[in-house]
Amino acid sequence: MSFQFSPLAPASLHRDVSGTPFSERYGDIYHSRQGAIEQARHIFLNGNGLPDRWRGRSSFTVCETGFGLGRNFLALWQAWRLDPQRSRRLHVVSFEAHPFAAKDMLEAARDLPSDLRILARQLAAAWPLLLPGVHRLEFDAGRVSLTLFFGRIEQMASEAQAAVDAFFLDGFAPQKNPEMWSRTLFGQLVRLGRPGATAATWCVNGEVRRALRDSGFIVSKAPGFGGKREMTQAVLRPGLGWAKETRRDGRVLIVGAGPAGAAAAHALALRGRESLVVDPAVTLGRGGSHRGHLAAALTPLISRDDDQRSRLSRAGVLRALGRWQSLPEAARPKRVGTIELLADVSQEALRRSTLQTLAFPKEWVEWLDADEVSRRVGIALNQPGTFFAHGQLVRPEPLLEALLGNPLTQCHAGRIANLQREGDGWVARSTAGESFEAAYVVLANSTEAASLLSTCFDLHKLPKLKSGWRLAGQVSHFQVSDAGLDPATILSAEGYFLPALQGVNVAGGTYVAEAAESRVTMQGHRAIAQQLAGILKKDTANVLQWLDKSGGWAGWRAVVGGRLPVIGQVHGLDDIWLSCAFGSRGLTWAPLAADLLAATLEGEPLPLERSLQRAVAPR
Repeated sequence: MSFQFSPLAPASLHRDVSGTPFSERYGDIYHSRQGAIEQARHIFLNGNGLPDRWRGRSSFTVCETGFGLGRNFLALWQAWRLDPQRSRRLHVVSFEAHPFAAKDMLEAARDLPSDLRILARQLAAAWPLLLPGVHRLEFDAGRVSLTLFFGRIEQMASEAQAAVDAFFLDGFAPQKNPEMWSRTLFGQLVRLGRPGATAATWCVNGEVRRALRDSGFIVSKAPGFGGKREMTQAVLRPGLGWAKETRRDGRVLIVGAGPAGAAAAHALALRGRESLVVDPAVTLGRGGSHRGHLAAALTPLISRDDDQRSRLSRAGVLRALGRWQSLPEAARPKRVGTIELLADVSQEALRRSTLQTLAFPKEWVEWLDADEVSRRVGIALNQPGTFFAHGQLVRPEPLLEALLGNPLTQCHAGRIANLQREGDGWVARSTAGESFEAAYVVLANSTEAASLLSTCFDLHKLPKLKSGWRLAGQVSHFQVSDAGLDPATILSAEGYFLPALQGVNVAGGTYVAEAAESRVTMQGHRAIAQQLAGILKKDTANVLQWLDKSGGWAGWRAVVGGRLPVIGQVHGLDDIWLSCAFGSRGLTWAPLAADLLAATLEGEPLPLERSLQRAVAPR
């Protein structure tokens, strides 16, 4: 199914005369009046043989077709916590076309027993902004994950990728919400199911039962709950479902210690998997690949049709927020916001129309008039703009040091020259003659990924990667505090300008094609000063006087056609991953690529839509 953007339509908390949460949109209650938790335990847990079925398992995955107020999730989470024989990890995938705001989740939690209110408050604290797409939440030190798909289920079910053990079928009544009970949806659930996957629902509608049966389930009835005489149980027919778990342990070799490689090592370490990161830059320390790179920006994109770059950008920023805000303070990205100034005031109507079409919450993006821009930035700019509240100021060197600092991550200074298959794994040999064995390989070495892959794979099969190119670029350091021009937010226009760190403001950047080397030059300083002069409405000559003695920083950007990243398994070599071609958005896409890699290796639900996975795949 091709992607077609439609804005989210959030739910509002209403109650019927009995006090039961009620949907005015569908004219139906969210759960039985006899109690949501009791219903969840009887129908969804007992109906799927839980907790017995997760015992002795390394992980167990549940898929719920309607999240609502999260009552089923809370009952499931509590049952898992209370079971001493529980699986090591619990994964939940849930769809919701009309999500509640966090404040409504908290308000509704007042109905719950005290022990569940504690879990409900944790859920509300982690609850995402109401943005379409995939949201990954984690609890109990990552042992419990909740992957939420916000959007219409008829579109989002085809975007999910997971290996599901049990389905909770819980939508509004079929006559009020037919999309939740269609044969098309049940066909997608069969695609997601493991062999022997079960399903349970309160619904005993004849058409629903036939649709389940025609999709591949063996359907039966069981005693119902709360005035309903019967409920439905189902199990996948023999021969249907994903092959049994084939997870393979073993060390991961990561080539490259920049943002892509460091993020991958961090995501793997969080899941208990060892990695070896090899990069000549680590002779300068774990942050050596960005030594001297004082600051960078991490900011989402928007487009009127919410295109692939915008969706990937949003997914990356959300993953960075979920992953990196828990790092030590020096490494933690700082949310200062980004203001994207209009290059031409004539674009105002178009940008306002885009924001209206997207209908994103103001907590994510909003329009600011010229006076409000000046107030927030602390500089009289006299320009309107778009404000991204989650724009983040990043210190690359301490960030990399933290990401690579886990005891499960080893770092080695060297350059890998070739890769060779040996048995079930790989042997990498360095230019110094060293050999490294690994079960999996991640090529996160930017502009050198293609040439290294060519030592074990025919690059003609990957024309996207083979035709990629590199761009040199630099940023420049300025001191503007004496002039009263230090911005409180990130400023983006023709170039960008960052709030001061250690008294120095970073501005950038340049893009130089066909460069023999990437280095800081006076020509680059002048180009950046001209960009900064345009932002601040100053003369370029004056801006050049503010250059800091530290100069700046230079590096390479790897780019492929379409300017999307390359992330995923190499077709035919499923134990080699590519995480490269991030262009100028390495910090945005690195955490997303890392969690996509780690989730795949560990058999978790994937935190990205399938259509976007295809867009960034190496093929």
